[in-house]
Amino acid sequence: MNRLLISIWTIAIVPSSLVGCTVRENTETQATNAKTGTLALVANGEDFIRQGFVSKDGWQINFDHAYVSLDRVNAYSSDPPFNPSGETQLKPTQTVSLVDKITTVDLAEGEEDAEPILVTQTDAPVGTYNALSWKLVPAQEGSTQGNSIVLKGTASKDGREINFTIGFDRELEYTCGEYVGENRKGIVLAANMAQVETTFHFDHIFGDNSLPAEDALNQEAIGFEPFASLAQNGQLKVNQSDLAKKLNSEEYAKLQQAITGLGHVGEGHCRSSSNIER
Repeated sequence: MNRLLISIWTIAIVPSSLVGCTVRENTETQATNAKTGTLALVANGEDFIRQGFVSKDGWQINFDHAYVSLDRVNAYSSDPPFNPSGETQLKPTQTVSLVDKITTVDLAEGEEDAEPILVTQTDAPVGTYNALSWKLVPAQEGSTQGNSIVLKGTASKDGREINFTIGFDRELEYTCGEYVGENRKGIVLAANMAQVETTFHFDHIFGDNSLPAEDALNQEAIGFEPFASLAQNGQLKVNQSDLAKKLNSEEYAKLQQAITGLGHVGEGHCRSSSNIER
């Protein structure tokens, strides 16, 4: 009889102990999850790339592909907030690595109304990521090898059409402040997803016919005509080395400056540097 009572007592206690362990484990898991969310990186060429546009000198440009090769993309919680227009250095209190090897993205992928391209996503501590840095570097393999940017598409004006492939091999590092746009980005909440965005303003190269000719953007852009003048039989395939030789010095200087200013976070500006280490 005593052994029977002991057995019944043991059976009654063991499930209770197991439930206690399970409750503790679930509580610990919830506490961990409450401190993290998901941070996604997207790349955006804006409507200029997805829908096409008219350059400052009247060329209708449509893109089939717009490849950019990114490396060392990091998001930061910065205190104080980083001001790319000033001279102060970024002072991060939290850093999340989003890309740690060269990754090529086609900004023209998808339909005209497609969302920005999802590059990657990762777990991130809860917080506000109000700064972003990335490197624009030549691809090491594939069809864009040797180029950091490759633009493929067609340009037309006054009955003339040019199929173009334009490659740039510039290496640049962009360090940017908070995303500027209709909605704030980079705010990671517990068990939720937030985004940070690398944005590329290709109107800085070609200009924008919807703006006045005297607008600063159009004054600083090279337009498409200098590229069109290099086409033969409706075909244009050039890289940066070709452009350095064939464009005049003023045009090439404008082009270099325009590429330097490509990187943004929405409408937010970035500090750029061509002296980078990999």
